[in-house]
Amino acid sequence: MPYFRAFFLCVFCFIAFLEAKPPSLTPRDTKIKINEILKAHVTYQTLNKEIVKRSLENYLEELDPGKTYFIENEILTWTAPSDDLLQKGLQAYEHEDFTLFEEIHDSMIKAIKRRNLLETKIELTNLPKDVQPSEFKDLKWAKSEEELLTRLTRIKSLQLETAAKIDQDTKIQFIQRLSKRRFNKEEELLARNASEKKQLVLSFVLKATSSALDSQTAYFTPSEANQFMMQVQQRLFGIGAQLRDDLNGLTIMRILEGSPASVDNKLKVGDKIVAVDAEPIVGMDITEAVELIRGQQGTTVQLTVLREEEKLQIPITRGEVVLKETRYEMNYEPYGDGVIGVLKLFSFYQDNNTSSAKDLAFAIDKLKSEHNVKGIILDLRNNGGGLLPQAVAVTGLFIHRGVVVSIKDNSGEIQRLRNVEGKPAWEGPLVVLINRGSASAAEIVAQTLQDYGRTLIVGDPETFGKGTFQTFTLEAVNYGKVNPKGEFKVTRGRYYTVSGKTPQLKGVPSDIVVPGILSEMEVGEKYSKYPVENDQIAPSFDDDLSDVPAMHRAQLVRLYKFNMQKVLTTYTTYTETLRNNSKKRISLNQNYQNFLKEISKKEPLAEPSEVYGQSDLQLQETFNIMKDLIFLKTSEEKLAS
Repeated sequence: MPYFRAFFLCVFCFIAFLEAKPPSLTPRDTKIKINEILKAHVTYQTLNKEIVKRSLENYLEELDPGKTYFIENEILTWTAPSDDLLQKGLQAYEHEDFTLFEEIHDSMIKAIKRRNLLETKIELTNLPKDVQPSEFKDLKWAKSEEELLTRLTRIKSLQLETAAKIDQDTKIQFIQRLSKRRFNKEEELLARNASEKKQLVLSFVLKATSSALDSQTAYFTPSEANQFMMQVQQRLFGIGAQLRDDLNGLTIMRILEGSPASVDNKLKVGDKIVAVDAEPIVGMDITEAVELIRGQQGTTVQLTVLREEEKLQIPITRGEVVLKETRYEMNYEPYGDGVIGVLKLFSFYQDNNTSSAKDLAFAIDKLKSEHNVKGIILDLRNNGGGLLPQAVAVTGLFIHRGVVVSIKDNSGEIQRLRNVEGKPAWEGPLVVLINRGSASAAEIVAQTLQDYGRTLIVGDPETFGKGTFQTFTLEAVNYGKVNPKGEFKVTRGRYYTVSGKTPQLKGVPSDIVVPGILSEMEVGEKYSKYPVENDQIAPSFDDDLSDVPAMHRAQLVRLYKFNMQKVLTTYTTYTETLRNNSKKRISLNQNYQNFLKEISKKEPLAEPSEVYGQSDLQLQETFNIMKDLIFLKTSEEKLAS
């Protein structure tokens, strides 16, 4: 979905980015790099015809991501390759021969010439009306020149409709800018000489082949490797907003807390940025727009913003954006003679001063010391993960000793990570609130607690479904020493919770489904192009310590193999009643019904959080479920006594 990417606006002030040109690669370099990636990959250690087929498809989409150049029948050789072609392609890889991809590149050069002719046929005086950005999501290749012309016309209409709202720019000037941007991109693909063309082809071959292995494996050119490391680091400079490219401008999807964009509430979620320092960005690639927005700390960037039908000029002073992995929130709601606590964790982090587990332990102790805590809701919505040891430590706040997660790499070797503390910070009623934005380490915590019967999972039907881990060839400690031939990240293996299940593809299922803003959207690993398959290993509830070296095993048994976490059935008795009560409440809540009607349209809403009608409906219903649970549990205990 090339037009619906998200991008955080931030940059190191001290990074000198390499030129965005292809690295100096030879066919030999390309084969070596592919073999290195294969050697480390969880599934594919050697190339096969399926990977060659995927690589051809990926190469086409690298050249024409918006599907505005190629026509279906002229690329059938590569989109529906014969077995003979795939076999020849496989042999060509082995012989460092990438002429098959050079042929695709030559077709792109012809398609560029046709595109320039089609652009002259677009009648600017008779453009269609009411074109929506959603039309250009999940496009197929155009079946004819006429269909391609229609697509280009509708894109132009969408862009000019927005551009017309920017008074300082005439239509002619705007069209000239759009054309210049397109010509610049085309010029890069055309290359200046045979040597540059070969290097460009080889860099695309590496991108196409690595991403053919799975959705998380990728090759980075040197400049892209720098960009990737920029996101890994935490201290950045920019305005601190997350954007969505809608072809007719960049819609603000989220504003980072404490960022320059949040100062004085000048910018709002849903605003559409259409120009930067009087330079229209409609039709501009999102990465180009980002380059305009970011700059040196303390300088000002002028954003032209459309808010509903109003046009605003908003100056933002660029500043430091700290992507605080240390962010968490603690709240509570009164209930009876006590409170229900809510701990919202944004990611799993650790630094020299604190960690997610320490912060949550402190928050739980504070709640218990100041209130009669009846239950705790652990809110992991939109938590994209973080450090694996911290997922183990956070899980340990709610269970006794036991296995939390097992890791299996491409050699098949299994390593288990355990909670060895044995003293939970909270043993009372627990609900984990999830959505389809809960991923990776968040899924480990949710699924492990579910495996042990220690919690009820409430929220979207399931979590994101990322049960794989990756390694990157460029370590953060060596930042700045980018390999001039590029870097890569590769999926090395899967992780599994104590039940032996991995959330890969399937996600962690909710015990009680309470719809949220992502519930109807196609969010998750299963929607990615080539996801790693789901599988299962043996459960490890009865931890045999088989992954521990024999010389250490006896000592660990003495320290670890007592006060182990049992598999509980605490919530089993109540789950059906809680589920039915929740369904009934939601059906009778008119505000919730209006919300469900909106999300059923499956369009990306401007507000990516859970808020609707100034109320977090998903969280409020989770409070209701917790109240029901406490009531039912207390009633049963009274009867038993």
